Amino acid sequence: MHHPVLAGAAVEWLGVRENGCYVDCTAGGGGHAECIAAKLRTGRLVAIDRDPIAVAAARARLSPYPQAEVVHGNYAELRALLRERRIAEVDGVLIDAGVSSMQLDTAERGFSFQEDGPLDMRMDTNAQTTAVALLAAQSKDSLAQLLRRYGDVKFPGRIARAILERRAEGALDSTLQLAAAIREAVPRKTLANDEIRRVFQALRIAVNDELECLKHGVLAAIEVLATGGRLVVISFHSGEDRIVKQVFRENARPRRILHRDGRVKETLEPVLGILTKKPVVPEASEVRENPRAHSARLRAAERLG
Repeated sequence: MHHPVLAGAAVEWLGVRENGCYVDCTAGGGGHAECIAAKLRTGRLVAIDRDPIAVAAARARLSPYPQAEVVHGNYAELRALLRERRIAEVDGVLIDAGVSSMQLDTAERGFSFQEDGPLDMRMDTNAQTTAVALLAAQSKDSLAQLLRRYGDVKFPGRIARAILERRAEGALDSTLQLAAAIREAVPRKTLANDEIRRVFQALRIAVNDELECLKHGVLAAIEVLATGGRLVVISFHSGEDRIVKQVFRENARPRRILHRDGRVKETLEPVLGILTKKPVVPEASEVRENPRAHSARLRAAERLG
């Protein structure tokens, strides 16, 4: 059974009402969605996921809740998905960014280096670009830049060179082959596992265009919120949290519309009120039970009139 991270905090910050309309943008195994659905009576829940396997799991988990609908789609296209269901505005949106435990624990998906599997890493199994295809299109410099940008990799040049050498030898088809290439390139072997984890994260983010999807999804969520509606975002990576914090701040400030000559034409009121001045983090007990929760950060905001 999938155990959602910060489930209690997420539902509390959403302020779920029994007659409200809510969206879980990243249903995964349905853990957060079930917590929301259990509080609804006459309300409605739309649970979205880009992973068809996760959609099937969430549908099974949410089958006792007729008020919940599970949809296959990318939350970056949230407005279109809601329009298709004739939903103009909602009372709350939850985004739980990053990879799910189900994906990590399934070797055939290629997200983890703990077991051997194909270099896939697609969240949406219908998408075309796999990790193998992504790596096939990289030069040393472009790969090093990708690793630095998405994974904060400490030795991006050395690792990029080692990966492409393996590719040239035709020995870069599996997760363990990729991990071996990274391990050989790291000068201090005590750092190898950390670097492998960062490289896998960087490739996964690039394959799934996760940061752009997150930015578009947060902006779309702000637009569809009713006055007083709440947006809750859980992130696990510094790049994700930076995007959420930046979008929240930009929408919590007055905005000035300028004439071409630079004079102020109009000043727009803020559209968001930030509820969490600092991110909410898991309790130590939750981290003990689920070590993957240790890097989770929750931010919440409310739509203003």
